[in-house]
Amino acid sequence: MKANFDLIDEDFDEATPVVHIISDSLGDTASEVVNAAAGQFPNESVRIERLAKVTSVEQVRHYFDEKTDPEIPMAVFHTIVDSNLRAEVRRELDRRAIPSIDLMGPAITVLSTLTGEEPKNVPGVIHNTDGQYFRRVDAMEFFVEHDDGRNPQDLPKADIVLVGVSRTSKTPLSMYLAFLGYRVANVPLALGVEPPQELEQVDPRRLFGLVSSTNTLQAFRQNRLSDDAAFAIAGSYADPHEIVAEQDEARKLMKHLGCIVIRTEGKAVEESATEIISRIEDLEESLSDSEDA
Repeated sequence: MKANFDLIDEDFDEATPVVHIISDSLGDTASEVVNAAAGQFPNESVRIERLAKVTSVEQVRHYFDEKTDPEIPMAVFHTIVDSNLRAEVRRELDRRAIPSIDLMGPAITVLSTLTGEEPKNVPGVIHNTDGQYFRRVDAMEFFVEHDDGRNPQDLPKADIVLVGVSRTSKTPLSMYLAFLGYRVANVPLALGVEPPQELEQVDPRRLFGLVSSTNTLQAFRQNRLSDDAAFAIAGSYADPHEIVAEQDEARKLMKHLGCIVIRTEGKAVEESATEIISRIEDLEESLSDSEDA
């Protein structure tokens, strides 16, 4: 069987060190670990390449026969469930003197000792049984279909609805929340454009208004209008007076709808998401208590 070569980053310098991810499933677990670690270093410090769906050590040999370059530093992170295949891969990497980290073996050994049970040794079992995985897939699909005001008829079906003027982080925040398993829709607000009527049907406790400072929005919008021609056509887009007017009108709508207001300037997406999730968790808890009463 041919291995699945998945190049995650394509725009790096050829001499950039490479981290290879090897998995007998999709390699998502190792990817998350490596990306979290890579976040502690400057951008583009390492390239990440993935070899997924590995079923034999021959695939690994073929992969590194093509990939190995003595001039480029490399390391391997692997998540292989089958103990025999894991041992063969480890020997092959040692033979090639490629530094490697086994992310799966030690965890399985500890849990086996702790529980007294033998592991199933089934690759990809987390994707077969984890309900969160399927919720995440559904949420990502919902986000794609409801980004930037699309399909407003479905707004009442969303777990979270974000509204705000341009460049208040609606899309990146929606994407991040969707990755965590929340069905998120976002609606842009603009001067002179009527918002969808369906916003009136959304539970205000699920409705979040995103606001930012005039200076922050102006800087983001000027960056977006990167050339003189674009600025000449849409210069008012980055005009501070226009931004103030937009946000004033947006705040009036947010007050009318009963939105929970979230300020996004100076915050990472994760910080804004944490505020929203905290509110949603409180809501879900209160709804659960009401059902139990």
